[in-house]
Amino acid sequence: MRVIEYMHDVELHTICYLRDILVTPAHGDPDVTTFLSCWAYEELWHGEALGDVLAAHGRPSGAARVGALRQRLGLRDRIRPHVSALGSAVFGERLVALHMTWGAVNEWTTQAAYARLAQRASHPVMTELIRRIARQEGRHIDFYVSESRRRLAASPAAQRVVRWALRTLWRPVGSGIMPKRETEFVIRYLYGGPEGVPFVERIDRRIDDLPGQSGLSLIAGAVDGHVHRTRSVTRPLAVLAWRSV
Repeated sequence: MRVIEYMHDVELHTICYLRDILVTPAHGDPDVTTFLSCWAYEELWHGEALGDVLAAHGRPSGAARVGALRQRLGLRDRIRPHVSALGSAVFGERLVALHMTWGAVNEWTTQAAYARLAQRASHPVMTELIRRIARQEGRHIDFYVSESRRRLAASPAAQRVVRWALRTLWRPVGSGIMPKRETEFVIRYLYGGPEGVPFVERIDRRIDDLPGQSGLSLIAGAVDGHVHRTRSVTRPLAVLAWRSV
C-alpha cells in the first residue's frame, strides 16, 4: 500500500510536469504536444485507478490527498516553470532533447517499478491492473525513446547537454515531490534485493544505447546510493542483506 500511495501521488502530479514542459520550445512541435496531451490524460487515469485501490483499503486518495501534496511543495513548485523557461533561453531546442530523454528514463523506471510491484504483491487483481497500466506506459516509452534518439543523433551538443543533466540533475521519479523517506522506501522495496537487480541493469543498458549516453550507470548509482544511505542511517536494515549494485 505504501508503494501504491507513492505511485498514486506521482501519477496525479503529471499535469504539473506538463506545465513545466510547455514553457519550453516543445510547445511548438505539434507531434510532441499531441503526445503530451494523451500522456497527461492516461497518467491521470493511472492515478485514479490506483486511488480506487487505496480507497478500497481505507486510505486517503484522489483530490484531497493530491491537494495536500501540492500545498506542501510551496515555493519549489511555483518556481519550476520559471526554471524551465530560463533553461529554454539558454539551451533552446537542446532542452527538448533533454525532456524527451528524461521522459524515456522516467518511463523506463516507472514501467519497471510496476512490474516489480506486481511480482511482490502477487495478487491477481493488482496484477491485471498493473498489466493494463504497463501497456500504456509502453506506448509512452515508444514515443519518448524515438524522439530522444532522433534529437540526440542529430546534435552532438544536445548529447553533451543531456549527458551532463542526467549525470548531475536526474533523480528517481517522484523524489522532487515526495518525502525522502518515501522515495528511499520505494527504492528499497522494489530494487533493494537481488530480484530487483535485473530490472536496474536492463534500464541502464537501454540508457547506454541512447546516442552519447553510454556508461552513465544512472539507475544502478541511484539505487546503490539510496540503499547505502539508508543502511547507514537505519542500522537494523543491515540484517536484510540488500545486494549492492
